[in-house]
Amino acid sequence: MLKVDNLCLHYGGSQILYDVSMAADYGKVTCVMGTNGVGKTSLLKALSGTHQRTSGTISFDGKPIGKLPSHALARLGVGYVPQGRMIFPLLTVRENMETAYACLPRSEHVIPDEIYTLFPILKEFLHRRGGDLSGGQQQQLAIARALLTKPKLLLLDEPTEGIQPNIIQQIGEVIKYLRDKGDMAIVLVEQYFDFAHRIADSFVVLKRGAVTQKGTHDDLSREQLLAAISV
Repeated sequence: MLKVDNLCLHYGGSQILYDVSMAADYGKVTCVMGTNGVGKTSLLKALSGTHQRTSGTISFDGKPIGKLPSHALARLGVGYVPQGRMIFPLLTVRENMETAYACLPRSEHVIPDEIYTLFPILKEFLHRRGGDLSGGQQQQLAIARALLTKPKLLLLDEPTEGIQPNIIQQIGEVIKYLRDKGDMAIVLVEQYFDFAHRIADSFVVLKRGAVTQKGTHDDLSREQLLAAISV
């Protein structure tokens, strides 16, 4: 579904990613792991079109996507929840979610009940400003906004960062629900090892911008993964 071959990325004169190759399939969670500063967030920025790669190819549903900008990829079905959530603090919860309508035809400008089933607090706080929500509530809002674009590929960057345990558990259940529906591929960047190991179907380990390990639970033991991301 998503296929990445030999992706390189630079910030100015500094190379951040080196020939990264990976894949993500419908009905699966692919977790990108590694210590801070190895290029995980940069990889998601490249996949979402928010920072253009230097070289390499990305295919989506079997078709090369070239170097499309983020708004064009969103219309193709790439949903992105960035690190830090990036919600609009002065807009209400409803208004934040409605920003996703930019990717949809007018006939689909509606918030489906499924969003409120997954995140009941958002219905309760519809008219509250985004900046007045807790970190965990903002994360739920950011995921809901991405889901409203009806993604085929969902990119999640550190969804558990700075969030209380009960909401981490809820977000984990939402990710598993979306995976099990089978019509979405999920790429997850996650530092919380136990959460990632429990929820992911396959793993890609980055070190200094390059892939050092990749495989499924059958290919990589817990001990191998811990060793790979601890060096």
